[in-house]
Amino acid sequence: MLRAFGFGALAQSSLLLAGLLACWLTVPRRIVGALAGFGAGAMLAAISFDLVAEAEELAAWQFGLWMLAGVAIFLAGDRLVEARFGGEGTGGAMGIVVGSVVDGVPESAIFGIQLATGFPVSAGFLAAVLVSNVPQAIAPSADLVAAGWSAGRLARLWSLVVLACGVAAALGYVGADISSSVTGEGMAALAAGGLLAMLTNSLIPFAYERAGELAGVGTVVGFCLATMSS
Repeated sequence: MLRAFGFGALAQSSLLLAGLLACWLTVPRRIVGALAGFGAGAMLAAISFDLVAEAEELAAWQFGLWMLAGVAIFLAGDRLVEARFGGEGTGGAMGIVVGSVVDGVPESAIFGIQLATGFPVSAGFLAAVLVSNVPQAIAPSADLVAAGWSAGRLARLWSLVVLACGVAAALGYVGADISSSVTGEGMAALAAGGLLAMLTNSLIPFAYERAGELAGVGTVVGFCLATMSS
């Protein structure tokens, strides 16, 4: 279980490192948008070629229900964040952070399940997670820093996300160790649904607003690179 916790936290640790990078580097607005587009493209590739493939054993109606559950979780979290942070002008950036949680928690649970069942975790997939997290964290963090967030506050935010992912991996490991009926298919579909909602509502509009046509370039580059590493 501790190994699963460490693995889940490690896989998402680039969120914390990249988020803090925005405190010490001034990233131009158009570059932030292009990075957000890159992250969107990488996530679209992950949904298409990793998460959907992970959920292929589900019946079509089960897949749809898990996807809709992911959407509902994202929308509920986004609504709560908007109510809490909207007055600070950081609602859009925090929506992307919510998407990181909706993505990272079930993804980490899948890692834990795979470790418990002896299923090898793809090094390529792990690398893709680490790399795709970089623009996913830099983009909202740059806006949060511009809104006056300190490095300490930002570190606490991303540390909580990484911690939640580690706990999810540990719980996935324990669940799969206790019962063979616990699998990662539903978690994969849930993550895919939540991510698609986040991309449509938060990350892609965020990218286009800041980078214009460069957002599309970044999205295609991110998709292509993530596809090649799959």
